Amino acid sequence: MIYDIIMKKRRGGKLSADEIRFAVNGYTDGTIPDYQMSALLMAMCFVGLDAEETADLTMAMMQTGRTYDLHSELGHICIDKHSTGGVGDKTSLISAPICAACGVYVPKMSGRGLGHTGGTIDKVESIPGFRTDIPHEEFIAAIKGAGLSVISQSGDLVPADKKMYALRDTTATIDSMPLICSSIMSKKLAMGADGIVIDVKTGDGAFMKTTEEASALAYAMKDLADSMNRKCTCVLTDMDRPLGRCVGNSLEVAEAVSVLKGEKVPELYEVSITLAAHMLYLAECGDMDRCRELSEKAVSDGSALRHLEKMVELQHGDVNALHDISLLGTARNTERFTAMESGYISAVPAEQTGLAALSLGAGRKTKEDTIDKTAGIVFRHSVGDYVNRGDTIAELYSSVSADMSQAAARLASCVTFSSEKPHLPPVVIKEC
Repeated sequence: MIYDIIMKKRRGGKLSADEIRFAVNGYTDGTIPDYQMSALLMAMCFVGLDAEETADLTMAMMQTGRTYDLHSELGHICIDKHSTGGVGDKTSLISAPICAACGVYVPKMSGRGLGHTGGTIDKVESIPGFRTDIPHEEFIAAIKGAGLSVISQSGDLVPADKKMYALRDTTATIDSMPLICSSIMSKKLAMGADGIVIDVKTGDGAFMKTTEEASALAYAMKDLADSMNRKCTCVLTDMDRPLGRCVGNSLEVAEAVSVLKGEKVPELYEVSITLAAHMLYLAECGDMDRCRELSEKAVSDGSALRHLEKMVELQHGDVNALHDISLLGTARNTERFTAMESGYISAVPAEQTGLAALSLGAGRKTKEDTIDKTAGIVFRHSVGDYVNRGDTIAELYSSVSADMSQAAARLASCVTFSSEKPHLPPVVIKEC
């Protein structure tokens, strides 16, 4: 049966809901092995799935596990947030506490790093003691106590996606719009939040390379949400260059905290505030201007940071690590990446930056890899800055890689310079 399904899709056929359900259930319960599911995923990646097949795949994945109605459990409006994956994207650690400070609950079930992109779970687990595998009762208690909670995907919620997500990471089937759509929406719909805001990344470091592709994914996800009477907003944001100054798990936690303390990292701040405002808007906290005002106030008055601290405390993490970055760990090896020439930095491609961080140990090459939580890159200059030859552009960190030349070589091959200051397009491209 699974052989016939693989062959049908490979030849361009449309799979029925029963065929999709058979494949998803079989892979989840172990009767269909990795190699056959890999073949089917590759066929789906090459041939594609239409809107009906994508909806059927989403439903089949969602129905492999438990579903929740968080609004009923919590007696409070809940808004979820998701990113399609980027380099240096730590916006969840900023926008979710902002919304919590404004009285909106944010239940956040997140994933681990996938390919060259980082995962929110890997970031928060760099906080000493922080647990993302807490029981459902603790998850609910954390939301009630802090207004937000970040957890990893539990075994009883969309188990099909947990297995497929890891498999896609190692079979080059990440950048498929239907598979991305189904992976995201199966989890989000199963969680049962009242509304969902999705940050759809587009550009060099994103899975969706063009605005047109990102828009298509955004509308596909909105259609799925609408079909299940769930409010959904998508925000398209730029991923041609890393978001913020830091790439790497503990480094990104420290940067998110610095933003919540009031440090303006312009593009990171803009994306985080925009996402938070849309989340508050879905929660009916006012018009967009009012929701943006509330978001900015939650940062300026320190209330968002206090809600992040409370979540860390309730999930067994060391709150002191949010204020003393040495407690997040110190990399054993460091190296400077310097400007090869004088001029304006005209490009820092996000994908190559992510791959450089991956080679330092900040990500996974296979699903069994262990992440070095101290590894990563901190940029001291970014696109648009003028530098002199020999100036430090970035610092590289790793505790597992004594030879850091591979990461430095990646950056040297892609960072470019110009005699004129480059035009920087808006980081928020489209809201739909």
